Amino acid sequence: MRKKKKQSPSYLVHNVRYMLCSKCGQEVRNVGESALSVICSRCVNALVPLEPPKSRYQSTGRPVGWHFMKEYVDKDGNVFHKGKEQPKLKGTLPPTKVKPLKKKAKRRSRDQILVEKYKKKQALKKAHKKQKEFLNHEIYKG
Repeated sequence: MRKKKKQSPSYLVHNVRYMLCSKCGQEVRNVGESALSVICSRCVNALVPLEPPKSRYQSTGRPVGWHFMKEYVDKDGNVFHKGKEQPKLKGTLPPTKVKPLKKKAKRRSRDQILVEKYKKKQALKKAHKKQKEFLNHEIYKG
């Protein structure tokens, strides 16, 4: 025996049929006359699984800016002139030695700058106080 589907509540407004979503109860507009129940777009999106994230960037093992160099030779002996491979020259030149990049200084936040200024100021105050004490001691000693 086949189960009968329960018809969701529906109503007409200005000859447009509305029906309530069978999952969450949200109104769905422009429903056909023969529809027994409806699922809204939000519930459909919740039922569809998300796509797995695409694989991340994988480096080629070549240094940054290798394609801008006049001549670059990788570990395998492939020769490149301004990024274009030269198959005739493969294995004829030694691999290019790459210098490591300079590390950029990280930008400090406003709070970090203020804390450093405060510490310097306190150190100067302390040094000035010591110097003052030393001079006062020398005057009374002499």
